[in-house]
Amino acid sequence: MQQPEIDIEALKKDENFINDLKKLEIEMMNEKSIDKGYKLLGTKLAIEAPEDEINEIFTFIVNQAFDVLAENLTVHKGFSLNDPEDLATARAIYEHGIQRYSENDIKGSKEIFLVLHHTIEDDDLKDAMMIHACAVMAGHSFEDFINNLADTSNIDEMSPTAFFIQSFVQPNDILLQMFQKYVKLGKSDLKVLEESK
Repeated sequence: MQQPEIDIEALKKDENFINDLKKLEIEMMNEKSIDKGYKLLGTKLAIEAPEDEINEIFTFIVNQAFDVLAENLTVHKGFSLNDPEDLATARAIYEHGIQRYSENDIKGSKEIFLVLHHTIEDDDLKDAMMIHACAVMAGHSFEDFINNLADTSNIDEMSPTAFFIQSFVQPNDILLQMFQKYVKLGKSDLKVLEESK
């Protein structure tokens, strides 16, 4: 069944739609909700909102995510993938890490992936984050990582974790074995977080 075409121009003039968006934005700000931030961002992108509005929401999402991360690290709380707010926060941090990696910020992206490995409460995703960190440490460029290590061919877009790269050309356990030296380095970097428990 084909989805009906959405008339974007009509939506932009629809009072109810505009009011719903404003309400969502107010809730996002008042609740400091990253999940609502992503919902608002998705809608604003769909209606091709001005770039400054999109950037403003994106900045809110990233800043809020790092505030939550700092707080979570202090109280030793992880990210539960069953909690929409935790999932949205982990996603924002991950997307920032991927952006850092694509801009060749080796130290920054490695640290972000290691922190996600440390805080995400899901074993498969933990392993995937360690593989990201190891790829960075092993000197794989972002392009090399995407083209030769990651397997993005069969992403289940309905999965709540679809925006995380978690499939690779080799099984995760084999990659972690191949990257053994870097896994050790990564774990020693994480000792700081472990010891502060």
